[in-house]
Amino acid sequence: MAIYLDHAATTPLRAEVLEAMLPYLTEHHGNPSSIHASGRRARQGLDEARETIAARIGAKPREIVFTSGGTEADNLAVKGVAWAASGRGRHIVTSSVEHKAVMNACAILERQGFEVTYLPVDRQGRVDPTDVADAIRTTTVLVSVMAANNEVGTIQPVAEIGAICRERKVAFHTDAVQAAAFGAPAPDAWQATLVSLSAHKLGGPKGIGALYIRQGTALLAQQHGGAQERQRRAGTEDVAAAVGFARSMELAGAEPGRTATLRDRLIAGLTGLTGVTLTGHPSDRLPNSASVVVEGIEGGDLVAAMDLEGIEGSTGSACTTGSVEPSHVLLAMGIDEELAHGSLRLTLGGESTDVDIDRTIAVASSAIERLRAARVMVETA
Repeated sequence: MAIYLDHAATTPLRAEVLEAMLPYLTEHHGNPSSIHASGRRARQGLDEARETIAARIGAKPREIVFTSGGTEADNLAVKGVAWAASGRGRHIVTSSVEHKAVMNACAILERQGFEVTYLPVDRQGRVDPTDVADAIRTTTVLVSVMAANNEVGTIQPVAEIGAICRERKVAFHTDAVQAAAFGAPAPDAWQATLVSLSAHKLGGPKGIGALYIRQGTALLAQQHGGAQERQRRAGTEDVAAAVGFARSMELAGAEPGRTATLRDRLIAGLTGLTGVTLTGHPSDRLPNSASVVVEGIEGGDLVAAMDLEGIEGSTGSACTTGSVEPSHVLLAMGIDEELAHGSLRLTLGGESTDVDIDRTIAVASSAIERLRAARVMVETA
């Protein structure tokens, strides 16, 4: 059995989630917009899923819009609010370490006449709330800063940022896709206007996410067609996936202390190796996230070598896999470009064990030694 340490990319579907979904993949097959009995039963499942997710984060059911995942939720938040408010301003503030869904949505808006301020982060990947306050102008219509980074695990001071945005009367969006796996997002405590969520990061199915939109927020739909989701997101809803999403939200957040203990053991073992340095905040980080950079090797080579030994990890975001460029997150944190090529991200799950950690450290150690030796041979040949 492989040791799976890529839970930031996706998580295994929990048995309880599959069990909750199965009736809606079989007998309860109706379209939730249909008025006959099958449609009404599907609508009941969809409504109950919406109510469950809303209750979990302290929201109203009408404030939850189902999407195809976190990427769509981010796009709907950023573009939807920007265009709805474009009559009074075309300035957006975000950070330089956001997920590509936010970064690329902002890039598209820049081509369409918006101005975007990309805030710097410190060496540990954190945004300074003072920088947020300084960046806001009279024409600012949105601030978007993620709750926790998907590559290095750093947790952002979203409550402080949200308080600044509320005082300045600017909409605040936060991508909580990674953070939601370890505790329910708190829109009210964060003073967030919009919060992005995704099921497959917390034991739910792929292809389903949600955007929390605070009641009264003006937003222009980005997908057009029918009147589903209160005319904010057209298209027939995936009822089975929504039901699974709700169940995964109910189950999320169990044993974060145990996971953090394993994470700390893994970090200690990896950083104890020569030329291996932790990336991200040393303590204010997701309970399952261990991210490092390794001198003298390519991260992709290390991931491949470990995979051959049954350890499944990544170099960073799965959404940028295949790119030959180093992580924009690591570069924004001030890490040297050559060193950033040696990135390794290992993210634990509920099934991770002490034995897994010991095995991973041992495999990483031998793989790093082999790769460095091979590089020296090539360079001296």
